[in-house]
Amino acid sequence: MKKPKKELTIDQKIKRRNFISFAIFGAYAVGAYEGWRWLYKSPDETAGITAGAHKPLRRALNKTELFFRRLTFNENHLVKTYPRSMAAKKIRHNSDIGSEGKLPPENWKLQVKKLSGETLQITLDEIMKLPKTGITYDFKCVEGWDQISHWEGVKFRDFIDHYNLQSEAKMGYVGLETPDKQYYVGIDMPSALHPQTLLAYQMNDELLNGNHGQPLRLIIPVKYGIKNLKRIGSISFSNTRPRDYWAEQGYDYYSGL
Repeated sequence: MKKPKKELTIDQKIKRRNFISFAIFGAYAVGAYEGWRWLYKSPDETAGITAGAHKPLRRALNKTELFFRRLTFNENHLVKTYPRSMAAKKIRHNSDIGSEGKLPPENWKLQVKKLSGETLQITLDEIMKLPKTGITYDFKCVEGWDQISHWEGVKFRDFIDHYNLQSEAKMGYVGLETPDKQYYVGIDMPSALHPQTLLAYQMNDELLNGNHGQPLRLIIPVKYGIKNLKRIGSISFSNTRPRDYWAEQGYDYYSGL
């Protein structure tokens, strides 16, 4: 005849639960540490359009991009906007790579490289004659800060239509570079054609003066700030990823919100 099981005391039950909890936590901690050590020791990706990241991390970033592009991105999904009165009067100034100093509009022309080989040379006055639109939204930086700001310019999709760049817009990507080619970004075409993407020439109702781009910059609310190139010198189109400054430093190429 089996002896009845001895009932555990409340103190014993608490101790057992604590032991199980700490054991599970320890197992997770060891697993996380081993995973981090594996990633840390994994080989770097082959340098090219992207660089500076470990191979497994870059594969994960690329998979994440595909997920967002195929399943969550929609041009009808708009970034939240705010009343004009909520825009900061003093806009935070960050990096000036490729856009140091002033570049008066009279000394600048936008170069648009068509698939035919022709290069359009477009002045700021010509761009300012196109339908103007503005947006007040929360500009987000990968460094962790954000700021509500107001910008005005021409929608990128209106620019495409006006200059008969419909064939170019069928490509997978658009590349933008500063005039000195020191800073450059690659943007997937659906994001470039998003209705809130602007070629901006005004901030807080004033022409860009140099600190935040001059005379024309990209404002693309569906991306982090690193994709919002400050001083556009040239625009090109391709079906392969154009070079991207921060992707070459190990950052996510897509950098979407």
